[in-house]
Amino acid sequence: MIFTQLRQNVDVKDPVFDQIYPPHVKAVAERHWTPVAIAKKAAEYLVEKPGRKVLDIGAGAGKFCLVGAASTKGFFYGVEQRASLTRISKKIAEKNNIINVKFINSNINEVSFADYEAFYFFNSFFENIDTSFPIDDAVIPHRNLYDEYSNYVKEQLHTTPVGTRLVTYWSKWDEIPRSFELVDSACNGLLSFWKKTF
Repeated sequence: MIFTQLRQNVDVKDPVFDQIYPPHVKAVAERHWTPVAIAKKAAEYLVEKPGRKVLDIGAGAGKFCLVGAASTKGFFYGVEQRASLTRISKKIAEKNNIINVKFINSNINEVSFADYEAFYFFNSFFENIDTSFPIDDAVIPHRNLYDEYSNYVKEQLHTTPVGTRLVTYWSKWDEIPRSFELVDSACNGLLSFWKKTF
């Protein structure tokens, strides 16, 4: 029902969408998963033409990818280091017949950005700095990991072709190379739209 509504461009509220998740995943949704309205706005910008391959850098429970796949004609890939969350995302996609999405259980520094055409980043590394509200205890946070992952993403983004699109949400911009220009912003500057210019 939720995904049918998204396909028909019907407004879906977060408390309704988040019911698809188990209680322990739903409990951290407000802090850690992309709101539906943000996901739709970001996906619309990233999928500038049908079939565009979008990588979600740190997919969590897959909310951005699921919303994006249901509301656009793009193909969404979510990379997530927690195997438990990847399993949940895959089950939801299969159950709801969302075929233009794929979830990958991996660390971001094992992923080549050359395989993708557009990118979404909801500050997934910040849990290594702010440990006040963890997703779970499966990952041990460390400040060095924030720097390591941010630097890797910055290097990978720098190798992408001119014209590559990027959307960041709640980002400190540490992972954005100078070759990307800020095109637009929304949500009081929390949601930023980028394009690679050189």
